[in-house]
Amino acid sequence: MSDSATNPESADVVGDATYRVTANELRQFVERIERLDSEKKDLAEQQKEVMAEAKSRGYDTKVLRKVIALRKRDKDDIAEEEAVMEMYKEALGM
Repeated sequence: MSDSATNPESADVVGDATYRVTANELRQFVERIERLDSEKKDLAEQQKEVMAEAKSRGYDTKVLRKVIALRKRDKDDIAEEEAVMEMYKEALGM
């Protein structure tokens, strides 16, 4: 028989060690996520500052956001959407 089967105290020590390692690892994950969340907030603040600067220079920030969103998309998807939009506008006499 193993030592932990004959000695319940030994099993508790092994269980405690496993718990400590798991708790430590969990704490590290939580702290990393918290740091990333803080960095994300800092980046969002920087983006707001850049948008405010662009606005103060006369740029339309609503359009600027749309341009940024378009740059993230696939060109074929954009072209297809624009073609459908033109078709709808023509159908409505716009």
